[in-house]
Amino acid sequence: MIRSIVAITVMIAASAASAQTAIPPAKKELVQKVLQLWQVDALGESMLQRPVAEAVAQARVVLQGRVPPDKQDAAMKDITADAKKFLDDTTPMVLDKTHKLVPSTIAPMLAEKFSEDELRQIIAIFESPVKRKFEEMVPDMQKALGEKLAAETRSQVDPKLEELRQRIGTRLRTAAIP
Repeated sequence: MIRSIVAITVMIAASAASAQTAIPPAKKELVQKVLQLWQVDALGESMLQRPVAEAVAQARVVLQGRVPPDKQDAAMKDITADAKKFLDDTTPMVLDKTHKLVPSTIAPMLAEKFSEDELRQIIAIFESPVKRKFEEMVPDMQKALGEKLAAETRSQVDPKLEELRQRIGTRLRTAAIP
């Protein structure tokens, strides 16, 4: 009797879970369109690139504090080449895994959290000519702001940045002494 109740409970739970995961074809199509327009490849790629960029930045700091200036450029060139090789070797695998995982992770989340109408709105945003125009301008806007910001803050920031680099170098040298 108890086994029958447990079996029925398991079947009901499995049926409910199956009903929740069944996505209507029209909604599934909208989710696929959102994923295509969103370019989720960039998610996996940025997740890989971020720690590599951080490692290279940390190496640069360590080099400045521990390596004679005449050897820093060569070492940094080697480190950058290693990082590039790592990315070249690893990116295809990460993109492949991203493609395989998106249907079972992100797609169900989109289907669950957004109605068909909301998915259509997201698609409209992604396809908006104004959005495209804005995105095309982003590099120019970043460059213009960066140049102005650097020009107007260089005299205040550069001395403090150099002082920070020296403090970090001192801390690294102190930490390296047994």
